[in-house]
Amino acid sequence: MSGFDLALPGRVMFGPGRAGELAGLLPAMGSRLLLCTGRDPSRHRDLLGGLEPVAVVTAAGEPTVDDLRSATERARAAGADLVVAIGGGSVLDLGKAVAVLLGNGTDPLDHLEIVGRGVPVERPAAPFVAVPTTAGTGAEATANAVFRVPDRGLKVSIRSRHMLPAVALVDPLLTLTCPPPVTASSGLDALTQCLEPYVSPKATPATDAVAAEGLRRGAAALRRAYEHGDDHAAREDMALCSLFGGIALANAKLGAVHGLAGVIGGMVDAPHGMVCAALLAPVVEANVQALRERDPASPALARYAHVARLLTGSPDATVADAVDWLRGTVAALRVRPLSAAGLRPELFAEVAAKAAGSSSMQGNPVPLSEPELTAVLRAAH
Repeated sequence: MSGFDLALPGRVMFGPGRAGELAGLLPAMGSRLLLCTGRDPSRHRDLLGGLEPVAVVTAAGEPTVDDLRSATERARAAGADLVVAIGGGSVLDLGKAVAVLLGNGTDPLDHLEIVGRGVPVERPAAPFVAVPTTAGTGAEATANAVFRVPDRGLKVSIRSRHMLPAVALVDPLLTLTCPPPVTASSGLDALTQCLEPYVSPKATPATDAVAAEGLRRGAAALRRAYEHGDDHAAREDMALCSLFGGIALANAKLGAVHGLAGVIGGMVDAPHGMVCAALLAPVVEANVQALRERDPASPALARYAHVARLLTGSPDATVADAVDWLRGTVAALRVRPLSAAGLRPELFAEVAAKAAGSSSMQGNPVPLSEPELTAVLRAAH
């Protein structure tokens, strides 16, 4: 490794209570605020201080391309020059994409992959502040946003470094009210987003540092956060796991878990984190088996062994121990298998074929064939 790039938000503000600093940041960034929130727009309205939004848009679930276009039209009609998103990953994705479209004067289909023209984003986004209220997607530190295309059964993305927030304000106290199922699915997504970049061939010393620390903290804290939602230390560690996972994936890519989950998410209505959790142990097993058979000298095998030690806390842990830990954690957090998400076995071949060519596979440590991916789906079903 002779050199690397590291894409980061313009500023990261982390710590309990730091959401109280949001209002003081905004006057220097803009005066006409678009607020992106979840189902209840009033929930965190007090964080804005006296600044009244010129428009409010909500993301009640994973947003569609039509949701993005509608939100952008509202922002333009209101003359918004600043976007603040307070919520989970879907809310943050909607906010960052609106900010990019405001800054470029473009339409979603200009930049979206697969269903659009895929034109690169040329100009900076409107100032964008990301304030996550879950510890999961790491969207406060990623350079993409994901949208559903329901009539085509797809999830598609806009990708650009211009999508990195001007400010990522991460306050673990905002996650204290997350119910256990959300804590479980989002937390397992965060853990996955540290694990996949760590074993990626695109990993760098910088992504290794954050991914390994995210794995260590997340593994120690996830069950505590799930069982005791008011555990401040556990919530802080999970918020760091999510943030570090976002940084890691933005710079070292993801692997087969997300390659499959992205396809599945376009076909069935299931929480992204739940799908990732169901796939995680089977993908680790499939990758390790493929590496041992086809590339036994791969450094990814040593990385998986290190992952085992980080997850279990044992200096003697093996990859088999890591798989056992993952299965045990998924069971303890009551994550449902893919069968409960409505993914029928007759769809496995289609999912595997689509996933094999997806951009989310770029960080997988070994190419997996469609039969191998189908076997993963059977194991996770």
